[in-house]
Amino acid sequence: MKYLKLSTIVFSLALILASCSNSSDNPESADDNFDRGAMLANWADNIIIPAYTSFNAKAADLKTKTSEFSTNPTVEKLQELRNTWESAYVSFQHVSMFEIGKAEELRFRNRVNIYPTDTAQIEGFISTGEYNLDLPSTIDAQGFPALDYMINGLATNDYEIISFYTSHTNAEGYKNYVNTLASTISSLSAEVLTSWTAGYRDVFVSNTASSASGAVDKFTNAYIFYYEKSLRAGKIGIPAGVYSNGVLPEKVEAFYKEDISKKLLLESITATHNFFNGKKFDGNTNGPSFKTYLDYLNTIKNGENLSALIDGQFTVAHNKANELNPNFVEQIATDNTKMLQTFDELQRNVVLMKVDMVQALNISINYVDADGD
Repeated sequence: MKYLKLSTIVFSLALILASCSNSSDNPESADDNFDRGAMLANWADNIIIPAYTSFNAKAADLKTKTSEFSTNPTVEKLQELRNTWESAYVSFQHVSMFEIGKAEELRFRNRVNIYPTDTAQIEGFISTGEYNLDLPSTIDAQGFPALDYMINGLATNDYEIISFYTSHTNAEGYKNYVNTLASTISSLSAEVLTSWTAGYRDVFVSNTASSASGAVDKFTNAYIFYYEKSLRAGKIGIPAGVYSNGVLPEKVEAFYKEDISKKLLLESITATHNFFNGKKFDGNTNGPSFKTYLDYLNTIKNGENLSALIDGQFTVAHNKANELNPNFVEQIATDNTKMLQTFDELQRNVVLMKVDMVQALNISINYVDADGD
């Protein structure tokens, strides 16, 4: 606990001090002629749309496998569904950061991945058969975490789980709900992808204004918010007890699957790292990006290129996260210090991006901090 408090205090001071001083060793460029349109096009055409296309296919497959399972609930079909659920969940880590446009309108990330899931609400919905997953009050009872409960958490072994879909007095209720969950993920994904390909892409790319309403400014806020709140805090900080008086292992991602929390974290770090560098989703080449923008401005911090510092810190954080137990519940129970150390490495890039990078790009952070970091 002493380590926790010291870690939080140190990084809070670092953020405050950085915010009160010039973030780089060079003055702000008076002539920023960087081609924002080219960067937005690379983001949309080579990263965002391909990532959504891939996820949409996996979400559709998840819907199909869920239907097949509910039609014929067997242990074999359950395992096939679990594998498809995991594949789609991993794919989701590559689109979760894109909370802009239709995704923001639909509350896409919240509806697909709010955890911990509310099992009491789920059981209530199944019991009554009355629910509307479009309502904000139901976000805790849907998405991947709710499916996690439905295919991994109903009982302690596969045969007991199967019984909920076969011999349970309300087996039809369980079948209906699990299908509703998968169908909702698929329909939300399709709606967001369609928006991008049916016009929003052009609106996004053409909005090159250097202002709070410009696409670069809005997306940068969304990107950093995701990294800070969903990745750093959600996947590590909250379950590790950074914001509470004790650890909260029940709040890990994929709680009922138990052994993929680390996999989801690593995929998320990789996705945000690749995006920073402008790496094409389905290739190995990089295009215009935050990195090239910072290099264009020759942004230096403490004698080093800021882009190199951020890029390197992503690697350090990934390597530290890779040392964790695949099961975060076990990691927290046996050696939570490693979780806190991973949080620290992720936090370093919060300062570098949220303070130094946005200052260099002349972008204002417009979301409100509420977690005391």
